[in-house]
Amino acid sequence: MSEPYVVGLRDREIDETSVALVGGKGAHLGGLSRIEGIHVPDGFCVTTDAFRRTMAHVPSLDERLDRLSHLDLDDQEAIRTLSAEIRRIIEGTPVPDDLAAAVTRALARLGEQEAYAVRSSATAEDLPTASFAGQQDTYLNVVGPTEILRHISRCWASLFTERAVTYRRRNGIDHRAVHMAVVVQRMVFPRAAGILFTADPVTGDRTAATVDAGFGLGEAMVSGLVNPDVYKVRHGEVVARTIAAKHRALHAVATGGTREVAVDARQQEQPALTDEQVVELVRLGRRIEAHFGRPQDIEWCLADDGFRIVQSRPITTLFPVPEADDQENHVYVSVGHQQMMTDPMKPLGLSMWQLTAMVPMHAAGGRLFVDVTRRLAAPASRDALLDAVGRGDPLIRDALETVLDREDFVPSLPDEGPAGPPAGGAPALVATDPAVVTGLIERSRTSVAALERAIRTKTGPALFDFLLEAFEEHKRVLGDPLNMRVIMAGMDATWWLNDKLREWLGEKNAADTLTLSAPGNVTSEMGLALLDVADVVRPHPEVVAFLQGVEDDDFLDELAKLPGGSEARDAIDAYLDRYGMRCVGEIDITRPRWREHPSALVPVILDNVRNFEPGAARRRFEQGRQAALKKEEDVLARLRALPDGERKAAETKAMIDRVRTFIGYREYPKYDIVSRSFVYKQALLAEAGRLVRDGVLAEKEDAFYLTFQELHDVVRSGQADGRLIQERKEAFRSYQALTPPRVLTSDGEGVCGTYRRVDVPAGALVGLPVSVGTIEGRARVVLDMADADLEAGDILVTAFTDPSWSPLFVAIKGLVTEVGGPMTHGAVIAREYGLPAVVGVEQATRLIRDGQRIRVHGTDGYVELLS
Repeated sequence: MSEPYVVGLRDREIDETSVALVGGKGAHLGGLSRIEGIHVPDGFCVTTDAFRRTMAHVPSLDERLDRLSHLDLDDQEAIRTLSAEIRRIIEGTPVPDDLAAAVTRALARLGEQEAYAVRSSATAEDLPTASFAGQQDTYLNVVGPTEILRHISRCWASLFTERAVTYRRRNGIDHRAVHMAVVVQRMVFPRAAGILFTADPVTGDRTAATVDAGFGLGEAMVSGLVNPDVYKVRHGEVVARTIAAKHRALHAVATGGTREVAVDARQQEQPALTDEQVVELVRLGRRIEAHFGRPQDIEWCLADDGFRIVQSRPITTLFPVPEADDQENHVYVSVGHQQMMTDPMKPLGLSMWQLTAMVPMHAAGGRLFVDVTRRLAAPASRDALLDAVGRGDPLIRDALETVLDREDFVPSLPDEGPAGPPAGGAPALVATDPAVVTGLIERSRTSVAALERAIRTKTGPALFDFLLEAFEEHKRVLGDPLNMRVIMAGMDATWWLNDKLREWLGEKNAADTLTLSAPGNVTSEMGLALLDVADVVRPHPEVVAFLQGVEDDDFLDELAKLPGGSEARDAIDAYLDRYGMRCVGEIDITRPRWREHPSALVPVILDNVRNFEPGAARRRFEQGRQAALKKEEDVLARLRALPDGERKAAETKAMIDRVRTFIGYREYPKYDIVSRSFVYKQALLAEAGRLVRDGVLAEKEDAFYLTFQELHDVVRSGQADGRLIQERKEAFRSYQALTPPRVLTSDGEGVCGTYRRVDVPAGALVGLPVSVGTIEGRARVVLDMADADLEAGDILVTAFTDPSWSPLFVAIKGLVTEVGGPMTHGAVIAREYGLPAVVGVEQATRLIRDGQRIRVHGTDGYVELLS
C-alpha cells in the first residue's frame, strides 16, 4: 500500500530510518514488521507530507508559533492557553479532499468498518536521545472513515499539547522542526496487555527485563487506572513477581471508543500472564532489542493467537555503559564524583582529560569512569581501594561492597605481592618544611611558563604533535613522587588528628578548626581576593550601578570610562590574570573560563560589595588563623593532662605543624591542571578559528564536539563531518538529563550506595560531615553559580562545588552539596572558611526548597528541614 500521503506499515521502504516521513512511532513499527517472529497489527501511516499540506491551510499558525516560542517557560498558564488555541484551530481545519480520499482508500483495502487504533507519530519521538513518551495522543477503537479522519486531525493537534510544547522547549527542539505523521492500525482486543522494558528502568541493569501486565487494554496502566502485575526476568527465568489486585480494566466498546469495567472478583488476584508467557514475551523483546541495537520500551497485547507488538521505543533514561574490549564483568567508579563535576563533558573535554589523566578512563554518557575490577578482584588491592574510596566518599565504598556481595560478579584473583598505596599515592614521608611546598609551586610555575612560550609558534598538525608531548610533561609534573607525598602528608595528618583526638579527647573532626586559614591554599585565596576586588569597586557608586547592568563580556573597556572605573577594571584584570583560567566545571576544557566570560564574576563582586565592609579578606583570614592557634593551645593543654600526656601532646603538635604546612597545597595541583588546560584551549580555539575561516567548521565551538584525535584529523585533512558534529550535539543535550551513578557495572546497573546510619533524627537528610559546627538559616538552592543571589547568613545548597565556587563561600554561613567527600575541594574550602558543611546528601537540591529554613549539622553529618 503506497500512494501520496499514505504508506503501508509493511511497505518495503518503511523502517526505523523513515522518521522524517512517518515519525518515530511509524518508523519503529515499520522496523518491527521486518523482524522474524514479531507480529505487528496491520495498518498504514498518514505521512508528514500530509501534515505539512494541511498545516499550510491553518490560519495564522506561524504567528502563533512565534508567540509560543517566546513565552517564558515558567509561565505555564500562558503556554496552556496558547497551546489550546492552536489545537482548536488545527482540529477545525478541514482535511484536504485528496488526502481524505487517500485515507478512505487505505481503509477500504483493510476493512472500512473494522476498528482501528489511531496513534500520533511525531518526527521527534521514539528517538535514542528523546523518547517523547506520552507527549502526543493515541485513540483506540475508532470505527468508520469519518471518525478516523477526525481523529487524525486530533493527532495532528496533539503536537501542541501543553506537555509536548514544554517538553520540546526543555529539550531545545524548535516547534517548526517537528512534524506529525499518524499511524492507523487494526485494533487488537486483548486478554492482557502491558509494557516490557528489556532493561531495568530503575537500576539500568541490562540483564534484567521488567514486564508490567494487566487485563484488557494496556492504556489502563499507562493512565494509572490500575496497578499492574510486575515480573522481573533474568537469563530466561522469572526471578521476582508481584501480582496486583486488579479491580478495574479498560475494554473496547462495540460502537467505538473504550470504557472502564469492573474485573470479576474471582479474577482480580489472578496473574494476567503465566510465567511461561512472561519468559516468551521477554524472548521476543530481546529479539526486538537486538534489531534496534539498544534497550527498548515495548507495548504489547496478548490475543488468542499470541503476542502482538504495538509499539517499541528506546529507553532514553538509561545511563550508557562504557565500551569494553571483552565480554567480562566490569565495575566502574565515577570520576566526576571525585572531581566534583558530575555534569556531562563535551567530546573534546573528555578526550583531553583522558589524555592527561594518570590512570585509564572510560567515557559513557558524557562522563568518565575508572575500571576498578582488577583492584577489587584481589584481597589486598581490594582492601586498599575500599579504604581509599571510603575515606573520600562512603557511598562509593558501600556501592562497591554491594557489588562484591554478589560473589559471582567480580572475579577472585590471588594477591600479586603487597597492595601498595591507594591510587596515585606514595608513602607520605616528607619533612615538615614549608620550602618543600614553595619548591613544588615554583617548579609548576616554571613548567607552565615554558608551555606558554613554546606553544606560541605551533599551528596546524604540528600543534597537535606538540600537545601530545605537552601532555606527557603534564603527567610528569602531576605524578612527581614528591608532589604526591606532599598531598598525602597533608591528608594523612588530617586523618591522624581526627582519629587520635577523637580517641584521646572524644572530639569529632578536630582538624577542621586546626586547619583554619592554613597558608598557601590557592583556592581559598581566590575567594578572599575577590573581596579585595569588591573593596576597589565599593567607593564608586557609578561603577557599582554600571556593574548592576552588565550582561555582556565586553564591559571592561566601558567600565574604564567611569569615575573610579580604571581602578576597578585594573583590579578585575589583575584577578583574571591570576584566576581567569578557572570556571564552573573546569575539568571540561570546553567550558567558558572567567577570562573568556568575565561577566560571570560580576554578581559575586556585587554581593561582596553589598555584604561586606572594607578589609574583610584580611580580617577573615586573621580570624581563622587565631581560631586555629587557640584550638591548638586548647588541644595540647588537654592532652598534657592525660596519662602519658606529654608524648601525646608532642605527637599532636608535630601533626598540627605538618597539616598546616601541607594541607593548603592539596588545592595547588588542580590549579596547575586548569592553568595548563587554558593554554591548550587557547591554542586549539585559534586552530578552530582558522578552520572556520577556511569554511571547514561552521563555528569555532563545533570543535568541542570532536575528540582531540578527530580534531587533529580535521586539521590535517581540511574536512569535517557536519553530520557527526550534529549527532554529538544532540547526544550531549540528552546526556544533560542523565544522572551519573557513583558506581556502574558492565551490565548497566547504577549502584548508589547508602550510609546505613541510625544516629540521625527522623526526617533528616543524611550526608557526610566535612566541616564542624551547626548553623541554622535560609537555604539558597543554586544550580548555576551565575544565578547565585546570596545574603549574609544564607546556606548554599547545590549539586557540587568545584574550586570555582569558592568566591561564593565568603558570603555564606553553611554548605550542603549532593556530591563530595572530606578531601574534595568544597570540603577543604569550607573548613578553611570555618563553614559548617555536609556533603554527599542525595537529592539535596530537590528535597530542600529554595528559601526554606534548615539546620546544618556539620559535625554529625545531617541536615534538618525546619520549615
